[in-house]
Amino acid sequence: MVWAPHSPDREREGVTMRAEGQATRADGSPLRVLVVDDEQALTELLSMALRYEGWELRTAADGASAVRTAREFRPDAVVLDVMLPDIDGLEVLRRMRAEQAEVPVLFLTARDAVEDRIAGLTAGGDDYVTKPFSLEEVVARLRGLLRRAGMTAAHTDALLVVGDLTMDEDSREVHRGGDPVPLTATEFELLRYLMRNPKRVLSKAQILDRVWNYDFGGQANVVELYISYLRKKIDAGRPPMIHTMRGAGYVLKPAG
Repeated sequence: MVWAPHSPDREREGVTMRAEGQATRADGSPLRVLVVDDEQALTELLSMALRYEGWELRTAADGASAVRTAREFRPDAVVLDVMLPDIDGLEVLRRMRAEQAEVPVLFLTARDAVEDRIAGLTAGGDDYVTKPFSLEEVVARLRGLLRRAGMTAAHTDALLVVGDLTMDEDSREVHRGGDPVPLTATEFELLRYLMRNPKRVLSKAQILDRVWNYDFGGQANVVELYISYLRKKIDAGRPPMIHTMRGAGYVLKPAG
């Protein structure tokens, strides 16, 4: 699943976004994550997903550059592929931990054998995910590692507000004008993407990338279908908030 970057505007006319308890470093700067993988496409996808969380990212495509980057960047967490073209991830972890003993590490591996998982955890890895994986799973695992490391609050109250439409990202509750709006998981992800990019026209291709798996082979009409589902739940009997921009895509903005 592909994530899109945060819109830079945190507050606009009729639009507010609040994330109380958002995790930062002690100096208020974003948390830092180092992503190490020799598959460029996967690295780009992971970077997009993690930047969407508001985190600062660096990447490396091999073990030696990963160790150098970690020394300079001082990451708060590392996403580390086990199989690298020069030295393997276990050795990279050993060298990183020699200089930054407490940094949490999430291993990526294409191998699902029990002995590989045990080897990674025994070497000091904090968690692992097996390829192929969803980007949401990686983000969730990293949040958990950072929370256990004391870098994040145990609970955040993340509320998105666009006009009279509200979404609690933690409880996954949506209301319009105070009335609850029940959504399926896919409808929720689509609406969250629209609400995180208010007043911004999003193309069908962007929406497919964000809401469905990045290797999704379907047609763009699935976007039209789910937009119609959302309209029936969000806009029915109310001034519309979801608008079609012919030839460009869709935009969510406050009614009126």
